[in-house]
Amino acid sequence: MTKASELHEMSDEQLALSLKETKENLFRLQIQAQTERLDAPSELRRNRRSIARIKTLQRQRELDQNKAASTK
Repeated sequence: MTKASELHEMSDEQLALSLKETKENLFRLQIQAQTERLDAPSELRRNRRSIARIKTLQRQRELDQNKAASTK
């Protein structure tokens, strides 16, 4: 998983790609959790939190862009 500082350095496209990959990984883990025993159940929480971090950062950037556009 990526740290918050690493996420801040990513571009918007990289964030979107990272979000997609993390969501896919979470989906696979959820299916695996339902069908068999997980090796590391903490991975579910880690992926959910990573998704939340990415979405929060995307929203902050969106608000910053709107704020910058409205002040012009």
